[in-house]
Amino acid sequence: MFRQASKLLASRTGSLAMARNGQPQLVKSMLLSTSSSATSLQKIGNSFDTPEPAIVGSWKPQLTKIVATIGPTSEQLPVMKDLVRCGLRVMRLNFSHATVEEVELRVGNLKQCTGRHGNIITSEGDDSNVRAVLLDTRGPEIRMGKLQNDFSGHETITLKAGDEVTLRTSEDYADSGSTETDIFIDYPKLHKVLSPGSKVLLDDGAIILTVKEVESGKEFHGSVVCTIDNTGDLRSRAGVNLPGAETDLPAMSAKDKVDIKYGMTKDVDYVAASFVQSGEHVRQIKAYMKECAEELGLGDSYPLPLVISKIESQTALKNFDEILEESDGIMVARGDLGVEIPIHQVTNAQKEMVAACNAVGKPVIVATQMLESMAKNPRPTRAEVADVTNAVYDGADAVMTSGETAKGKYPVETIKTMNEIIASAEQFVVDRPELVSSSYGGRVFANNPESGCIEASIAKATVAAAQKRDASAIIVLAQKGGNLPRFVAAYRPDVPIITFVPSSKVARQLILHRGIHPVVGALSGVSYHKRPALAIKYAKDMGIVSSGDDVVIVGMESDEDEDFGTMKVTSVP
Repeated sequence: MFRQASKLLASRTGSLAMARNGQPQLVKSMLLSTSSSATSLQKIGNSFDTPEPAIVGSWKPQLTKIVATIGPTSEQLPVMKDLVRCGLRVMRLNFSHATVEEVELRVGNLKQCTGRHGNIITSEGDDSNVRAVLLDTRGPEIRMGKLQNDFSGHETITLKAGDEVTLRTSEDYADSGSTETDIFIDYPKLHKVLSPGSKVLLDDGAIILTVKEVESGKEFHGSVVCTIDNTGDLRSRAGVNLPGAETDLPAMSAKDKVDIKYGMTKDVDYVAASFVQSGEHVRQIKAYMKECAEELGLGDSYPLPLVISKIESQTALKNFDEILEESDGIMVARGDLGVEIPIHQVTNAQKEMVAACNAVGKPVIVATQMLESMAKNPRPTRAEVADVTNAVYDGADAVMTSGETAKGKYPVETIKTMNEIIASAEQFVVDRPELVSSSYGGRVFANNPESGCIEASIAKATVAAAQKRDASAIIVLAQKGGNLPRFVAAYRPDVPIITFVPSSKVARQLILHRGIHPVVGALSGVSYHKRPALAIKYAKDMGIVSSGDDVVIVGMESDEDEDFGTMKVTSVP
């Protein structure tokens, strides 16, 4: 997949190829569009002092979604309502830290939120302001033991550069506690996956060790002697990374299994699986969720949570093709990934993964440190703004906040700022596509075998018609489920995809896809021939379209013999 995505990206950057006169094509196009460039810069320059007047009642929802981690500073209802109004579409629950009581509070409060996503509720059960819940597992992990005499849990030891330290896997060292010379590691096969020259990273890479010798004899219990590369302080139970090592960690820890089963009782929509290493891991997680559904009596028709695989290791990168094939979506988890691979390669890996997800029409979340400084400051750094903007340019379906909204001082300002950055980036892609080298073009949905089915074909034609007519929105009548809107989103139109669906669960499991704006229940019981006019009315009431705008309406229907698609281009009355 990476090779395929790379070829597709290369084809998109072909605009840098030399023209016949020796001048780069991109430079040539820029020289030919000097006036539009000047106009664009003037617009940017004037945007702060003279903002464009908004049309009363109009609203263009952002296409790129925001996933926000909810924690102690954002879990109360008034704050959460503000977050939803500012653009939160998916709530992330970090099960590395969250307690059952905290989860109960946060899920309950999210259900009470309403926001600017368009309120056209005409009867009980109708909802056009959909919020989803993502359960993020702690994942199987390797950790060092508790420090010797650390009764408070806050003590540290100092490892000094040049000294030696021995990593121990014997339970004797777990009981006695770790010291500056002997550290317990809770992975019994440590000595089997390391060799002289291997790197061991402690506490998210704060301290780096180089393996000097592996003592595999019975009397050593698989000890590993290391040289300390840099001086640093170490706390109890710090995480351990083994870059490049082929470990046999399970797909889920015992805690993960408990958390996933509990999350299903709360009807979570997505499970973000941490430290996925292979496609087999994803299959095991899905099989376990199916078992849980049976044990909980949820029934065969219960929609299981969708699995979002977190890519955060060298092994996961190597096995990315098979992981993507088995997963419902991908999270580019840049934190641990930046520890596992050279940090200067993280952005390159991000672009490759986003492109690969675009090519198969699966949602991709870009995560970690996007607006991290806003945990303490009311404004982001310029580099953070560029990071969020770049993720939008890459083609991410969603961007994610972590500590900024979970425990930061400015959670609402963070989401508001992120939404503004997204809006600006998306508008720039529309205004100046020639300057955004990753404009999606031919790579979208290029590698999915489903792209030849009826629904995908009608979706492709719909997006082409919307672009040709400069439509303000695409309206999808998806009364039978979520395949058609997914296919429309896969072709990445630059306008909102207003999707009318029969159930809240279908809506919530669509919300992560770029551009999809689900509306629940509004067309229930309405005959097929009356749905288009009523759907346009709802879109107008929400402020997404106005009188005179063109819209494209698409739906799937069935007769006695076959399924067929219908598409209509019309103007808003």
